[in-house]
Amino acid sequence: MRNGFSLEILHTDKNCGARYGILKTPHGECELPMFMPVGTQATVKMLSPEELISCNAKVVLANTYHLALRPGTEIIKSAGGIHKFMNYNGPMLTDSGGFQVFSLTKLRDPITEEGVSFKDPLSGKKYFFSPESVMKLEEDIGADIIMSFDECAPYPVSYEFMKNSVMRTIRWEKRCLNAHRREDQALFGIIQGGNYPSLREYCAKELTSLPFDGFSIGGTAIGEPRYVEYHEVSLTVPYLPFDKPRYLMGIGSLDMMFDGIRKGVDMFDCVLPTRLARHGTLMTSTGRINIKNSRYKEDHTPLDSKCDCYCCRNYKRSYLHHLMKCEEGFGARLLSIHNIRYLIRMMERAREAIKNDDFLSFASKELSVYKDERGC
Repeated sequence: MRNGFSLEILHTDKNCGARYGILKTPHGECELPMFMPVGTQATVKMLSPEELISCNAKVVLANTYHLALRPGTEIIKSAGGIHKFMNYNGPMLTDSGGFQVFSLTKLRDPITEEGVSFKDPLSGKKYFFSPESVMKLEEDIGADIIMSFDECAPYPVSYEFMKNSVMRTIRWEKRCLNAHRREDQALFGIIQGGNYPSLREYCAKELTSLPFDGFSIGGTAIGEPRYVEYHEVSLTVPYLPFDKPRYLMGIGSLDMMFDGIRKGVDMFDCVLPTRLARHGTLMTSTGRINIKNSRYKEDHTPLDSKCDCYCCRNYKRSYLHHLMKCEEGFGARLLSIHNIRYLIRMMERAREAIKNDDFLSFASKELSVYKDERGC
């Protein structure tokens, strides 16, 4: 791996593929598996960097597409990089913006071998992303870990469509490797292939033969059924090297995270916890609740008696209900703190279970309180 980076896998659960390890980066080390909060526009919505640290967050994400449009990566570079720009001194990761670009079906031109042109939805200004330009954008932003520029195909598509997409992704990611210059940034490859076993295998084998510093499982959480998401992870993990980080992109629900962990995935990210919080929905040790429900109007108990977050230590359900019914920003902020801490705390407990060869039992018990609910 590049300068300042290393991965040490310290234990693998004897009953499954779940693994515990330490990932070292130039801005600190992280225990794996871990959940990474998403700060799309150089901020995790509603939370300050200090609050993220209090939640024991380690790696925080930012989005290349959004930062390229506003404020522009040249401004971030002139500020000293993303860490100084947003005043967060822990490890950071940027995705390539590929998912965002390819989701703009009405605002982008047809994809070419060189890259893709698209319009800013707000200003109408035209941009062009190629593997080389995205590497330059991510190097200007300056995160510790950066993603290759891939083609994120929609779901569902035909085998022939996905085959062409995979072949282009491989060619683009090779160009990313050739264009990447900063030795203080780890570059991850992204495995695509949809739900086609032969394409997942081919993409994984091609990319893992190249000197990437880690690998991501792409093309999940884009609208496919849950069983397909599970299957896509199963199709990919067996071909990923043991000695490099494994990252399942865009996943923040407990069932998907736990499924990934038992198969050997190390890293997860999602906007889910803060998005749910802004609508009053909370993940708790007794299941999922919506604090706007009238039953909480006179409930003067802590949100979650088993949670150690700032919200649960200092505020009652009745007050949180009041804030959210009044649409006070402080309410969404407190709920966001709780949901972020909930998922990070789950990862802390998962790591302990792995070290004790007890992950499967731990995961089954925790998921039982959510029954058949999705998105928890």
